[in-house]
Parts: sequence; C-alpha cells; structure tokens
Amino acid sequence: MKGFFSNFKGDAFGGLTAGIVALPLALAFGVSSGLGPSAGLYGAIFISFFAALFGGTNTQISGPTAPMTAVSMVVIAGIIATNDGSLEKALPAILTVFLLAGLMQIGLGAIGLGKYIRYIPYPVVSGFMTAIGVIILLTQILPSLGYYPKEDAEFVLKFKAQAEEVILENILKEEANEGILVLEDFKETISRASAISQEDIGKESKTLAAKEASGALGALKVLPRALRNINWLELLLVLGTVIIIYGFKRITKAVPSTLVALVVMSGIAYGFGLDYRPIEEIPSGIPIPKWEIFTGFSFASVSPYIFTALTLALLGAIDSLLTSVVADNMTKTKHKPNKELVGQGIGNSIAALFGGIPGAGATIRTVVNIDSGGKTRLSGMIAGIVLLVVMLGFASVASRIPAAVLAGILITVGIGVMDYKGLKAIPSLPKDIKLGPIKLSSEVLIMLIVLVLSTFWNLVYAVGIGLVIASLMFMKKIGDLTAERSDVKTLKEEAWKDEKNFPKQLKEEVFIKHVKGPLFFGSTSDFQQLALQIPDTASAVIMRLDRMQYMDQSGLYAMEEMIMDLQKKKVTVFFVGLLRQPRYMMERIDIIPDLVPETCVFENFDSCVEELLKVIEDTH
Repeated sequence: MKGFFSNFKGDAFGGLTAGIVALPLALAFGVSSGLGPSAGLYGAIFISFFAALFGGTNTQISGPTAPMTAVSMVVIAGIIATNDGSLEKALPAILTVFLLAGLMQIGLGAIGLGKYIRYIPYPVVSGFMTAIGVIILLTQILPSLGYYPKEDAEFVLKFKAQAEEVILENILKEEANEGILVLEDFKETISRASAISQEDIGKESKTLAAKEASGALGALKVLPRALRNINWLELLLVLGTVIIIYGFKRITKAVPSTLVALVVMSGIAYGFGLDYRPIEEIPSGIPIPKWEIFTGFSFASVSPYIFTALTLALLGAIDSLLTSVVADNMTKTKHKPNKELVGQGIGNSIAALFGGIPGAGATIRTVVNIDSGGKTRLSGMIAGIVLLVVMLGFASVASRIPAAVLAGILITVGIGVMDYKGLKAIPSLPKDIKLGPIKLSSEVLIMLIVLVLSTFWNLVYAVGIGLVIASLMFMKKIGDLTAERSDVKTLKEEAWKDEKNFPKQLKEEVFIKHVKGPLFFGSTSDFQQLALQIPDTASAVIMRLDRMQYMDQSGLYAMEEMIMDLQKKKVTVFFVGLLRQPRYMMERIDIIPDLVPETCVFENFDSCVEELLKVIEDTH
C-alpha cells in the first residue's frame, strides 16, 4: 500500500490534468457514437479507473478513443436501425455487445495473446487509423453545418412511402410469428394497418432519413442539401473551436487547448444568449447499472455482432498496447501486455454495465499524465474520479455545451488520428507488384484497400480483408523466395560440397534437385514444374531434402503428383536427408513406401551414390 501512494502528489496532479483533458473528448466521443454525451463520460470514468486498477501499465490513462468510437458508431447505428429507430429498445443489445467485447478482452489477456498483437501488419493498422480520421471528418460535416436530416421536413417526406412499406412489413412479420395466415385473414391485417397513425409513419420516415444520412457515405449523399441549409451560427462556433484548439497550442501547452476551446466557445454562446443547439442533457447523480442487459437479453439480436465484438476487443487491445509502448519509452519501464488486456477488459465490461461506450489506452492523455508527474496506477484512478466529480457537480452546466463545439473538437481529433507517417512513405516504398501497366507497392495497396473499404463500406470487414490480403502477399513473397533458392538446376551449375566427386559418367542420367526451406502452399507452384524440367536423358532424380524442415498438406500432394509424373516417364526417385516431419507426412499417405520404397531413402549423399552406381547404367 505504501508503494501505491509513493508518488501521491505527482499522481494526483497527473490524474487531475489527464481527467481535465479527457472531459471534452469524452463528451465529444459520446455524442459522436450516437448514445449521447453521458455514455462518453461513463465510459471515461469506469474504463480509466478500472483499467488503471487492474492493468499492466502504471501510467496508462484509458477511456473512449477515436478508433473505438468509430467502430462503436457502426454497432450502435446498426442495432438502432433493426429496432425501429428506437435507442431505448436497442440499448440492451448495444450494451450487451460492448460487454461481450470487454469479456473477450479479458479472455485474450487470460490466454496470453497480448504479446502477439504486435504482429498485425503495419499497412493494415495505418489504413485503418487514416480511415478513422476520414470517417470522423466526414461524419462531422453535417453537425458542423448545423444540418440534421431528421429535422429537414422536405428530406424526411421522401421516405414516407418507404416508411409505410416498412410498417406493413412489420405487421406481416408480427402476424406470421403469431401464426396468423395472412392470405386467409386479410381482415386482421387491415385492422392492424388502420391503427397506424400519421405520427407513426412520420417517426419511421425520420428513422429512415437518419439511416440514409448516417456514416461517411451517407454524409456525402446529403451534403448538397446541407450546403443549401447552412446554419451559420453553428458553423462559426465550429470554426472558432478549431481555431482556438490549434492557436492556443502555439501560446502554451501547459493548459489543454481542447478544454480552453470548450470553455471559451461555450461561454460565448451561452453568455451572449445565442440561439445555438445544446448537447443532450447529462443526467446528474450516481450512474446506475443497466440491468436490462440481462433481463432483456436476446441472443438473436446480439448474434450478428459477435464478430464485431471481437473486432472491438482486438482493436482496443492494439490501441492500448501501442499506448503502453509509448508509456514504456517515456518512463523507461516495461508493461505487462496480458495483464493490461485483462485490465482493459474489466474496464470496458464495467463501463458497458453502466451504459458507457468502450475505450482503450489513450496516447495523448497518457503522455499528459506522465508529463504532469504521474508514475503509478493511482494516476489513472484519480483521472476517473475527477470525471465522476465533474459529472456529479457540473452535469447541468455541461448540458449547456453547444453541439457545434464538440463537432469542432472531433474535427481536430479526426485530423490528428490519421497516420501521416504511413501516408508520407507512399512514394518511397518499393513497387513490388504489377496491376496491368501500373506498378504498385503491395504495402501501399493493402493500406489503400483498408482505407477505402473502412471509410465507405465496413470497418470490421475491411480489417479482416486487409489481414487476409497481407497474409496472402506475405506467403507469396516467402513462396517466391523459397522457389528462388530451390530452383531446379543441373549438377554442373550447382553442387553442394559432398557432390563434388559425383561420377562424371552418370551426370546425364542423374538429375539432382535441392529443396531449401519449407514446402508449403505458397511454394508449390514452382515445385510442380520439376517433372517438366528434367531432361529426357535422366533416368533417376535425387531429391536433397536436408534443408526441407517442414511440409504442409499442399506441399505433400505436390510432392506426390511430381513423383507420379516422374514414374510415368520411368524415372526413379531417391530421397536424401529426409527430416522427421516431412517423413511423417509422407508415410501418412504412403508416398513412403508405395511410391518411394525404403531402399530409395538415404540418410546421406554418399550412400545414395553407392546405390546409384549399382542400379543406374551409363547410357549417354
């Protein structure tokens, strides 16, 4: 306990400063996610406190981050859309997905996967981070212009017919679930349809309008309408916020510029009695657990998002562990990756129980904590307590913050989160692949694919596709290298030491093949050409397998096909230096002894040559 409070003054100041920095971001991420500012605050409070208490990085400050919020936004929008646009109905399923992500993180840490997270290819991470920035910028265009699609009556009216169709479809589904045969009982359908009011149709039309304008692509679709309906006051509040955030940094970094922008612009808007749009009201009082996660649990509503929960868990793990590395470099300490994942998982699970959005280790807040004197896990816990005190004491004041100010803060977050290091490297990376007449770098291609798919399609699938492409390209490169090193060459062109004294009279009849490295699915295509490359004069092939340490199923069948092709040409195959794993694989499908008998398998080259002299005649 003494060690826990060994740096109390430094930790208290570090935690206080980090908590103040976290406040505007927590509110902004909450609004951006779709659950409201209180969800961002709850996430920041619980994740910061519990991830610090149970985590493996002493100085880490955790809370909602841009990448986690971007994925959460997709989950929230998707589940709300399937619940007739009602956040109240969708909330239990949303929080269950977040809880599941937290539990998965605990599992990742418990089974020791923390140390493997660093193996995710850089182009995938780079493309994803830049996409997060682009998504945040595009989704903040509409609130920055003061345009809200649900409030544009002319735009909403376009969806009236579609809304009626959706409502009728829901009636038919209800009847089907109740066992009513619609074609035999139209009266029931007509009765239920007549109970639908214009208010219901209007509500569904607003839901469809909001769905049409959601996400990066949706924002671009309705941008022309937004530009025709600009609210100049909201736009000026956004511009003022952005200018202060970037301008104040040039004066001093001792006070967080985001907090200065939040206080100054909110003070101007409220003090001058401007007709601005405030954020949603933040509830005062102690946060209450959302027990409906358990009482209203439905596997059917959550099952489509299990993969998304895993993505959130992995993304949070990457985000946190990258920040842990930054903290290590600054403090000259070493974090415990698996313990850190367990701590993050506990923090996210508890945040979900109280209605908070998920988060991870936050680099800027962690750096601020260290620079302000934070050295132990107490600093992260104090940051969480500071946010709780702010919420309990100033909820009514915070509820008057203009929505445009938070949009301005998010714009600067979007600009800051992009991976400029990866973008700057694009021209200098080697162009190692050819697409028609265009030469490209495979790393740049992966980054751009992940960037475009993440921005305009689906964050979760984009990362998965990026990982698959990166893995396939890596395997192709390894396969090419393996094939290059194990080219089929005649004895005269390539000889190992023990082949120097090979009988000259047999050099036309005996062909030697060196296999260097693993024979796996990435290197089988060149290997399969062996039978075509052997000259007509050859009656035997010696396969030097001393350096073939591993063979997978693809390699095994490629070997089998090659031997069968050689046998058709009356060519005998000899194995030299066959290692344990490849031998085991060949014995399983009877390559040994059916295709290559034990008498043709030798431990060393000399004994193989002795046998060759007995069985191979010099015919050329």
